[in-house]
Amino acid sequence: MANIEGKVVVITGASSGIGEATAKLLAANGAKVVLGARRDDRLKELKESIGQNCVYAVTDVTSLEDVQALGKLALNTFGRIDAWMNNAGVMPQSTLDKLHTDEWNQMIDVNIKGVLNGIATALPQMRKQCAGHIINISSIAAHGINVGGAVYSATKAAVNMISETLRQEEAVAGSNIRVSIVSPGAIATELTQTITDTDLKGPFEELYDAFAISPARIAETILFALNQPEDVTVNEFIVRPSRQQP
Repeated sequence: MANIEGKVVVITGASSGIGEATAKLLAANGAKVVLGARRDDRLKELKESIGQNCVYAVTDVTSLEDVQALGKLALNTFGRIDAWMNNAGVMPQSTLDKLHTDEWNQMIDVNIKGVLNGIATALPQMRKQCAGHIINISSIAAHGINVGGAVYSATKAAVNMISETLRQEEAVAGSNIRVSIVSPGAIATELTQTITDTDLKGPFEELYDAFAISPARIAETILFALNQPEDVTVNEFIVRPSRQQP
């Protein structure tokens, strides 16, 4: 993992699930990790488990000021940002007739605006460095829909469109900034806990309990992407349990 050693990687949504697993794996392979999430206690525990070359800040990705502060922490501590992983996300699935408009807005704010805030923070610094890697966590929901998933799928499709546009723009600019999308399937995280629609929560939890895979599998995918030579970008991964049908 020669291309991981010493890299400064910022991870949002780092307090659990994919973010936590990725932080641990990258740090174990020599990366310096800068962690952002809303839960201070979980971030503190994660920093203690990682040890050296790890800093964190309580971060709400819907706040540009919070996200920019996370970027400043990375620069003030380690002097650069080599990779930025937009991982924070929520998935309160519900059928549209339930009119859970607050949850619709929450998904738009976290899943779309959170990614844009990360890009707005990382991109100027990466342009200065003439190098960098932005990794956006999307979902298989960006590639298809399910009952109850209209808004969630729409937000993740937006992440894919934003990511591909950014990739093309940076290629034209010759900035050497790489962009990768990771679209997980059913992963054993806290994501289903955000579902409040009682008609959907049970079936989703049963599905995830039946065959969801460890977030470590996604962390390994991210490690692979980051370890590629600088002239190579793996643009998108779709990673799901072997037994998952949709």
